[in-house]
Amino acid sequence: TTLYLARASVFVARAAEAATGQQMSFSRQLVMMLTLMVTSKGVAGAPRAARVILLATLNNFLPNGLGPVGVAVIFGVDELMDMGRTSVNVLGNCLATVVVARWEGEFDDKRARVFGTPEEARLDLRAGEIAFADAVAKG
Repeated sequence: TTLYLARASVFVARAAEAATGQQMSFSRQLVMMLTLMVTSKGVAGAPRAARVILLATLNNFLPNGLGPVGVAVIFGVDELMDMGRTSVNVLGNCLATVVVARWEGEFDDKRARVFGTPEEARLDLRAGEIAFADAVAKG
């Protein structure tokens, strides 16, 4: 998300330069990128939150009125980009969960190898039958 915001903001800043003739200095672009790095930390968990962060940042760094126009130009592509960012976020969370579970010694390699196979379905059904039988026995 941070990389997307950085690229999108530079794209809009360059388009604003072409429209207004005012150039944004490299140091100002660098400050804008650092601002995006700080403000984008909570964006991954909220759908379409990148739009809000991008709009707020561009309003602070671009001449009046060009921030919303620039974000409006990006809206068409942002929906597709948001799906990709969400997928990467979910995959990263899954990977982190496995890493922590292995680190703590709670990851079951045997169970992971049969995940999504007919053997897993049999194991799940058997576990369900045992749980049901235990519940019936307890009354």
